[in-house]
Amino acid sequence: MKITQISIFLENRKGRLSDVCSLLGANDVNIRALTVAETESFGVLRIVVDKSDAAIKLLHDNHFVANFTDVVAIEVPDKPGGLASILKILSDNDVNIEYMYGFVEKFSDKALLVMRFEDTDFAQQILAKHNIRVVAEKDIKGL
Repeated sequence: MKITQISIFLENRKGRLSDVCSLLGANDVNIRALTVAETESFGVLRIVVDKSDAAIKLLHDNHFVANFTDVVAIEVPDKPGGLASILKILSDNDVNIEYMYGFVEKFSDKALLVMRFEDTDFAQQILAKHNIRVVAEKDIKGL
């Protein structure tokens, strides 16, 4: 089960991150997870929200460059070595992770991670084979 991530390209200048978060908040779009990668001149804000279609429309209507990306959110045992055990399974099965980041809150007694894979479909097959729970889009909306 893939979930929708929105990638927003921002000029690396004061207030741009605030502009995006204020726009979404004022329109009742809740950010569930985020990460920012930056260079000297621009940044990429990656977010998972509860209303992705509404968010992308708002962003485009307000002249932000943004697009959808398929990612996978998984449950990870919230204990020392929990992430390492998942990463070993992926590595042993030649699954390449392009990037990952954590959720802002917990879902049951597990931590949540968003992962972008080189081959998302193959990664999902490996996760399912090893009984690693993949979080559905409906679960994100319910957080």
